[in-house]
Amino acid sequence: MNEDAALSMLLRNLKHDQVYAKRISLDCVTFDTEEKTNAYFQFALRENHTAKCGGDPDTSPIVDRYRVYRASGKIEWLNAVEDNWQPYNRSRIK
Repeated sequence: MNEDAALSMLLRNLKHDQVYAKRISLDCVTFDTEEKTNAYFQFALRENHTAKCGGDPDTSPIVDRYRVYRASGKIEWLNAVEDNWQPYNRSRIK
């Protein structure tokens, strides 16, 4: 799986599961590729502070981090509170 396919798969899952429906519009986020390894791609989901979305345009806080594994398509989410990677589970991402 290449980077574009990994990001598309992640976005599809987030939209389908409505993970951020009550927090932030997916129109108001961006994804940065933070790390590429032979095993996975790591993405940071950031707030996009535009005129439409609001917020300080000089900042782009990270909302969540994800890893998408190339071979399996498995998605992991960084639980920042516990500081560990966990299997993607929409009910745990708040």
